[in-house]
Amino acid sequence: MNNRVTGIGGFFFKTKDPENTKAWYNKHLGLPTDAYGCTFWWKDKQGNNCSTQWSPFKEDTNYFKPSTKEFMINFRVANLHELLNVLKDEGVTIIGDVKSYDYGKFAWILDPEGNKIELWEPIDKAFL
Repeated sequence: MNNRVTGIGGFFFKTKDPENTKAWYNKHLGLPTDAYGCTFWWKDKQGNNCSTQWSPFKEDTNYFKPSTKEFMINFRVANLHELLNVLKDEGVTIIGDVKSYDYGKFAWILDPEGNKIELWEPIDKAFL
């Protein structure tokens, strides 16, 4: 499998007060924040619209479990099921089952340091 990760889909981190954190980034860095954080839009090599999400989460979130780390990265992938098969064969820890939504499919793995990584096969047109 040649093309595993195609880009960064998002950066998620824990914070005491997500609303205050979003307001700070909006005021001081100009991020156009909303209920989820901030979406950065860009185009890939083929000219397709793509996005990367920046999101603060409450510090007591369970979304990053089983990782105890303060952050989680989301990588965009081209073929989630194929990649998961390869990763399984390579001995990578896969967490839970694939979840599908109208904006893409998601799966989760752990790196050797226990960082939870979210893999996302996006449907970017769902956001347009």
